[in-house]
Amino acid sequence: MPFSRRAALLGGGLLLSAAAKAATTLRWATVVAPTHPEAAMMRAVAADVFEGTGGAVAIEVYAGGALGSSHDIIAATWAGAVQMVVEGAAQFGRFVAPFSILESPYLWRDLAHMRGALAGPLMHGMQRQMRRNYTMRMLGWNFYGTRHLTTTHRAVRTMADMAGLRLRVPAVAMFRAMATAWGAEPAALDIAELAAALRAGAVDAQENPLPTIATSHLDALQRCLVLTAHVMTPRPIMINEAAWQRLAAPERRRLAEAIARRSAEQNAQVVALEQTLPARFAATGMTVITPDVESFRRPVLAVMPALFGRCRSFGLWKAIRAA
Repeated sequence: MPFSRRAALLGGGLLLSAAAKAATTLRWATVVAPTHPEAAMMRAVAADVFEGTGGAVAIEVYAGGALGSSHDIIAATWAGAVQMVVEGAAQFGRFVAPFSILESPYLWRDLAHMRGALAGPLMHGMQRQMRRNYTMRMLGWNFYGTRHLTTTHRAVRTMADMAGLRLRVPAVAMFRAMATAWGAEPAALDIAELAAALRAGAVDAQENPLPTIATSHLDALQRCLVLTAHVMTPRPIMINEAAWQRLAAPERRRLAEAIARRSAEQNAQVVALEQTLPARFAATGMTVITPDVESFRRPVLAVMPALFGRCRSFGLWKAIRAA
């Protein structure tokens, strides 16, 4: 059955009723909107796994921050209250610091560069540390998209236009450092709080990939889209190690295969959306600006060595950039 149709069939009540009959139930959480491609991917994985295990394993999908903030759902997966989580790499950097590097500004040349690094030996030590210290196993990753800036009123064309702008960023030190390097005033908020903060005028701007801007309806709250392309975000998919060990070998294989297949489909969908969404936003009244990207790149790259040097990860940052 096609990806979108099967994902739709495995919505809400059906997922929960399936879980009630399954021998093993896994709760899988994300903060993205239920209409985001990532949430659809999760529902498709749930359908594949339920079918592939003959109903022995059911996955309950919780999107839109239903189980808490980014930090909450990662911590809950560590504790085992939630069994699976997908989040931005920098959020996992709170637990294993080098993960932050995977979401650092202007790191990836393109998606092929990212894909090669994430499949290579550079990841092995980070994954071992996550399993050993925080009992979470990485099963795969999603491409969240390329992050761009949007503003409520100000037309930003160079970094100089960022001075004093109240910019919402995720609650991660690296993103705060990026905003400060641009001359903006960082405001760390979970994505569930973002729309309300924009409506109230508590922040002037935000940055996210285009599919997130669309599915969270942020385009309706912002006047300008500034194509800074400052971060390409991989989102690791983690499972609680004890939950993984409880699965029989064939069930693990079904889960891993479903994640690999559906993540590849989701990644292609995100890439396609990135090509069409700027025109769609422009058609609905947003001003789409192609800025002087180099003016954004230089000051951010200048502060990253010191930031990653403090967490002893500068060598890894350099290795990824050179890969």
